[in-house]
Amino acid sequence: MHKARKRFGQNFLVDEQIIAAILHIIRPETTDNMVEIGPGLGALTRPLLQRMNQLHVVEIDRDIIAYLEGNFPRDRLIIHAGDALKFDLAQLPAPLRIVGNLPYNISSPLLFHFSGYRERIRDMHFMLQNEVVERMVAKPSTPAYGRLSVMLQYRFHMEKLLDVPPGSFRPAPKVDSAIVRMIPLPAGDILVKNENRFAQIVSAAFSQRRKTLRNTLKAYLTENDFVHLQIDPQLRAENLGIAEFARIASLGN
Repeated sequence: MHKARKRFGQNFLVDEQIIAAILHIIRPETTDNMVEIGPGLGALTRPLLQRMNQLHVVEIDRDIIAYLEGNFPRDRLIIHAGDALKFDLAQLPAPLRIVGNLPYNISSPLLFHFSGYRERIRDMHFMLQNEVVERMVAKPSTPAYGRLSVMLQYRFHMEKLLDVPPGSFRPAPKVDSAIVRMIPLPAGDILVKNENRFAQIVSAAFSQRRKTLRNTLKAYLTENDFVHLQIDPQLRAENLGIAEFARIASLGN
């Protein structure tokens, strides 16, 4: 049996009840264009493939790739060997459904990587560290609300669906996990003309959480800008919603 590798953040899902619950949540259809990130030993891969004509998987561990090649039909399980952070989703047919038990040590970079393909994505379902999921779905003026919340909520409707205890994995992680659904928002829901500027402003605003917007955004906004935007410069980043950040980013653009 393959031993989980710490450097790849591997924790293999073994709880049959949780697997069944995930399948119920995803509801795979025969002709779906689906890719699984980090299939591991196939706990989710196998039941997905039983319901689908074909499934793409992205895996970096050579031993797991060899295991998958020896246990699944190659014409139905399409294996992409390599780092998911560098994987070009544009090579797969759209609209794309993405699922996976993401390595917790690189979950945020992966989420940002996938968000760059949102126009090709139908939905995404991920197993993540519960703390990360709470940050993803957090509302303004709550402790968990931050850069991750704003940058992902600008692009996706997100919903926490299921709590998953450590005992559902081998080896058991030291943290609780959760399943989150991400559905791309229609273009123009919140309009940002310059997404790079939007990202820079959000990052700057949350770089020092306890400081006011007057301090964190002084490189971007003057006192008159705050008046024009009708935003109190004494507020902190955690007090602003996505629409307010979009208005700031659009000023002068």
